[in-house]
Amino acid sequence: MFDNYVFTEGTCKNVEDKGQITGFSLQSLITYYRGIPCSMIHDIKVMVDGQEIPREKIRFSPDGTDYFTLDELTTVTTYKWEYGEQGTIFVEQAGGLSGGEHDVTLSIAVRVAYIPVPFGGTKTRQVMITQ
Repeated sequence: MFDNYVFTEGTCKNVEDKGQITGFSLQSLITYYRGIPCSMIHDIKVMVDGQEIPREKIRFSPDGTDYFTLDELTTVTTYKWEYGEQGTIFVEQAGGLSGGEHDVTLSIAVRVAYIPVPFGGTKTRQVMITQ
């Protein structure tokens, strides 16, 4: 239902910190029609070229500044992911993605009031990484 909100086109890129590529990031809009506290983010999954990224390597930021592990998100009630705002997903991976084309899949599930099960969306994009 919200698949078109997941994985904003053109946002997948390697991330550099102090001269070293420490991973890669991508952005997404919330898979709901209004904002939610970050503690309501049920799960985020990233797959690259058919290989699922381990959960402990994924971080989420509602503002592009403060990042939380998926386990930390369950207690983050003071940050809100607002409707229409890009959330940033960072994947910790030394060297990031190699140059060239990759198939990257992002899945996001959220919990919301009045709906008894988590729901979300999934989007796969072919991305080009230039080194």
